[in-house]
Amino acid sequence: MRLLHHLPLSPYCRKIRLVLAEKRLPFELKVERVWERRPAFVDLNPAATVPVLIEESGLAVPDSGVICEYLEEAYPDTSMLGETHAERVEVRRLAAWIDGKFDADVTRPLNGEKYFKRIAGRGHPDAASLRAGYAALREHLEYLGWLAETRKWLGGAHISLADFAAAAHLSVLDYAGDVDWSMSPAVREWYARMKSRPSFRSLLADRVPGFAPPAHYADLDF
Repeated sequence: MRLLHHLPLSPYCRKIRLVLAEKRLPFELKVERVWERRPAFVDLNPAATVPVLIEESGLAVPDSGVICEYLEEAYPDTSMLGETHAERVEVRRLAAWIDGKFDADVTRPLNGEKYFKRIAGRGHPDAASLRAGYAALREHLEYLGWLAETRKWLGGAHISLADFAAAAHLSVLDYAGDVDWSMSPAVREWYARMKSRPSFRSLLADRVPGFAPPAHYADLDF
């Protein structure tokens, strides 16, 4: 059985969990406390970051971007990138924007301060970072809302890595109750469709000790 080293509220780990489930590739999860820099884990990934996928052959694949590209090459039957060159460019653009710009502006200031600081024992959330994250979230939801209103899925006509990347980030923010879904009904409707997919079930079942999600978190109808 393939193994995924992860943290429950890492958006990058959640993205890989969704992609593996959508490709119908069975896997087991292992929580990795990356701040401890466990020697056996550092041997697998010198960067000491999650996710790291261990294939049944023993091949270790680190980094969510590398894992996604590997899965597309190794298991191409269910594509996460689209069918045409133009679709694949757009999906990659959006996935890069979400994992780069959205993460830097929103996920890290909010999820990093509320969750990662807490589990790593690095003190209390910084109020200025939280304010900046909430302000940026409003701006980014406007763009996601435009995508959701003008396309069937974020990347175009087909569900893709762009959807799974965005849903992974929003899911960790929603776990903390940080998303005001009334700000964008279009994003709310799109996210409800994402939550209803079988691949999302394990994410909605996640619970972190001492850090409970709001009541609507696992509710498919909000």
